[in-house]
Amino acid sequence: MIVGMNLHRLLVAFAAAACLASAAVHAAPASDCVPQWHQGWVRLPPSPAMPMAAGFGEFGNACSQPAVVVSASSPAFGEVSLHETTQVDGVSRMREVERLPLPAGDKVALAPGGLHLMLMQPKQALVEGASVPVTFRLEDGRVVEATLQVRKTAP
Repeated sequence: MIVGMNLHRLLVAFAAAACLASAAVHAAPASDCVPQWHQGWVRLPPSPAMPMAAGFGEFGNACSQPAVVVSASSPAFGEVSLHETTQVDGVSRMREVERLPLPAGDKVALAPGGLHLMLMQPKQALVEGASVPVTFRLEDGRVVEATLQVRKTAP
């Protein structure tokens, strides 16, 4: 009888430990605070046949912890990536940015002539006034859902 009770206690303890381990694996990240996307827009390309467009907006990270954007995607485009335009010896150069740090309590702007989104291989022609959904993936696996308004000029 004592052996049976000890086995029962052992099984209950094992089940409780398994539940705790499962909860830890599925727990939310350390912070529930997620950076936010504001004022998103896409510059309307001069020709509907153009295979790319540029996207802009601003991340606001009011969180107490920094975050890092590691990718972006949109169902409206075959490929979305972060890029940065810089001036080197008077020549404008563009390069892909693999990681976009979002410092805690700060803002990061994506604007013409600097950091921006390259939206490539559109699934259909962009139309002024349309909304383009974009999902930004953070380094810790969380996502920031965003919307870009198609415009001819900057807001």
